Amino acid sequence: MIKRSDPQSNAPVMMLSAGNGFIMQSDKYSRDNAGQSLKKYILLKKGELAYNHGASKAKQFGCCYELQEEEARIPYVYHCFKVCDTEYTPYVALELNNPKMDKQLKRLVSSSVRMDGLLNISYEEYMSVQVYLPAYSEQKRIADFIEKLDERIAKQEQLIEALKKYKRGVFEAIFSRKLRLVPKEKQKDWKVFKLNEFASRITRKNNGATDIPLTISAQYGLIDQRDFFSKVVASADMSGYYLLRKGEYAYNRSTSNEYPFGSIKRLELYNEGAVSTLYLCFSINEKIIVSDFAKWYFESSQWYSSVNKICSEGARNHGLLNVPTDGFFNTTHILPSDIKEQMVIATFLSFIQGKLERSQENLDQLNQLRSGLMQKLFI
Repeated sequence: MIKRSDPQSNAPVMMLSAGNGFIMQSDKYSRDNAGQSLKKYILLKKGELAYNHGASKAKQFGCCYELQEEEARIPYVYHCFKVCDTEYTPYVALELNNPKMDKQLKRLVSSSVRMDGLLNISYEEYMSVQVYLPAYSEQKRIADFIEKLDERIAKQEQLIEALKKYKRGVFEAIFSRKLRLVPKEKQKDWKVFKLNEFASRITRKNNGATDIPLTISAQYGLIDQRDFFSKVVASADMSGYYLLRKGEYAYNRSTSNEYPFGSIKRLELYNEGAVSTLYLCFSINEKIIVSDFAKWYFESSQWYSSVNKICSEGARNHGLLNVPTDGFFNTTHILPSDIKEQMVIATFLSFIQGKLERSQENLDQLNQLRSGLMQKLFI
């Protein structure tokens, strides 16, 4: 057991985060929580391990990681130790952090949990868990391969974040007219349109036409509730719901961090679907505004200001923004008057979105590969 302490050390104050390993405590809490208790903190050194026996959603029975930094001061409640020289520390860390280890840890946990939220697993009990170790050379090959895979996953995550940032910047530049995608000599003025000039409200009732109950997802758009929630949230009788057809739009006035003024999505995954009458549904007149362009316009934040003007501040109805129907269809939008420019913008934004989606698919495949390896490699 490692219990060394050095209150005078300048080593960073760190903590263990399930799935992320050692992180700066200030990254979690926006400050160090150590205060005057630094003398109680353990000074951990590179290559040593710590087990955080705090339960979390990500790791029900705690997590164990190897310190990669030269030194770190960590909470004294962690179980800290060092692997003997005959074994490869990164491999042992993988063994101890593998989900299959939870079966052993579960048997060690008493029926009660301490008041401080820590699992009632002592250091001696944790040291009693069994790990199955192959020869040192094999341990190293396995751990080094997983490390390379983790590095590839991290780079893919960085790529996705960069693409998301680029996408946000491009959206802002295009819809604020700072970026024009057609030659200057062919540019035409953007015009102010009322929504009802290029969109027509849909109020057709379902009346049993479809049994697909739709909900709006930030990632997937209009999607079957059964796929998104693994259950049906809609009423058993959807005859009074609106019938939405492929290519038509629905506005959900519920707010979220990602969509502070609600979200507008086009139905793309199904030929038909039923949506709650709390949604405002409409179709697009493509002789005025190309639907593929409108889809991306409503993915931007450019239309928020027009809705904000008609939304009663702080007023809600059943958890929805108080956006009146007539007011919504009278909102104004500055859009390109040239159909060709609309199509160029739609094509360009579709290309960016496609690249982002393919990058996300690659990340999902890498994570699935890692998960599968962890299941097969460790007993």
